[in-house]
Amino acid sequence: MSIDESFDPTASLLELLNLSWAGGAKTDEDIFVGGSQAEPRKRVFGGQVLGQSLVAAARTVPEDRIMHSMHGYFLRPGDTEVPITFGVERLRDGRSFSARRSHAYQNGKPILSMIASFQVPDSGVDHQEEMPAGIPDPEDLPTTAELLKDFDHPVAEAWSHRRPMDIRHVMDPVYVRAGREKTPHNAVWMKTFKPMPDGENLHRAALAYASDYTLLEPVLRGHGLAWTTPGMSIASLDHAMWWHRPVRVDDWLLYVQESPSASAARGLSTGRIFNRSGELVATVAQEGMVRVPQ
Repeated sequence: MSIDESFDPTASLLELLNLSWAGGAKTDEDIFVGGSQAEPRKRVFGGQVLGQSLVAAARTVPEDRIMHSMHGYFLRPGDTEVPITFGVERLRDGRSFSARRSHAYQNGKPILSMIASFQVPDSGVDHQEEMPAGIPDPEDLPTTAELLKDFDHPVAEAWSHRRPMDIRHVMDPVYVRAGREKTPHNAVWMKTFKPMPDGENLHRAALAYASDYTLLEPVLRGHGLAWTTPGMSIASLDHAMWWHRPVRVDDWLLYVQESPSASAARGLSTGRIFNRSGELVATVAQEGMVRVPQ
């Protein structure tokens, strides 16, 4: 396996989220342009375009307004060799909330459509579901690079060394073989490899980026499948996310996932993200297409 020792995953993430203003271009939308991280199949990672679309939307709201929810649909596969244009429509600016519609385009066609909402921080009622007990510490779990060190393949190299997040599975990973038990549950610890600059919207957009990595694994695990199952076709269809409390993606976060249903070649997964202090910082839901050879 060829490893580029000079590659900095955290710097790569920051570069991807640092969109350009497209030379000041503006129609009825605010226009931004971004690049893509190289992928073995040359398809844009869905989490990347989620994070970039949120950054684009955040650029159009006052600085005191923080993203608190988003709902997006993946419409077409993206090409990593073609720049992505982001068009943001300013739907509403109220006293406390702002709503934005963000489209990601390639070759004049949308690959993602999203609506996101932003809020001026406020106080009110407060409760949360408790963080699961008995979870091993991330320092006691193997890294993805350690798990895949014996596999000489471009995908293994990308997962091990080019992802911007350090991801550590609590249960047996399903990278190349099915888990020991058929259970529609999954949990991972994750964080960036290096410190990130301050900025709540930046960290929340980066968390959206990372939230797409393992969210369909409960569907696979529940049916004894691995990412490498021959002939399987899997793709994210939509993604929803709610941020509840301040978050830093350069501190360890526990991502607890489950799949309540799978049918009609689709699987639904939900996830809860806790910081190490046990605070519930975000909730995620995604439906994906999962087609398995009969």
